Amino acid sequence: MDVKLFHLINLLSGRHLIIDKLMILISKKMKFVFFIILVILLFKKRNVTIEAVVSIMISLFLHFIIKLFYFKPRPFIEGRVGILTPSKVDSSFPSKHTLIAFAVSTIVQFNQRILGSIMLGFSFLTGLSRIWLGHHYPSDIAGSAVLGSFTSAIIHKLLKGNGNEST
Repeated sequence: MDVKLFHLINLLSGRHLIIDKLMILISKKMKFVFFIILVILLFKKRNVTIEAVVSIMISLFLHFIIKLFYFKPRPFIEGRVGILTPSKVDSSFPSKHTLIAFAVSTIVQFNQRILGSIMLGFSFLTGLSRIWLGHHYPSDIAGSAVLGSFTSAIIHKLLKGNGNEST
């Protein structure tokens, strides 16, 4: 089912230049939008940025640990698929782009509902763009979304419990 869903999405790539360019832009540049939002929040609600940075660091550590012990070939390595931009040939799971996007947007969602909801939508688009580009399977994206969100939920609960919500 993972491969079928991947092909269903990925077969659309390369057919519509504007959508392809948009997916490439989302995949490569969305992290900068998230960074700018975190910088703005640093001055408005500092605790949100602190929580997000801690969540990013822990998520990246988990990403590193998972890649040490688990290797899943990327879709373009396993078969002939559409790939719009070059990619590393490391493990497909988890998707670092999606992991970080969901880690940040989940923290923001806990603290700023409307902005967080918009960012969760952008996180979903980031994951979709990674499939569209041919870099990840849907299960890589779903697993990364769960891992990033779960990490952020734990961090939020721990830091909120330590009186970090005053700023």
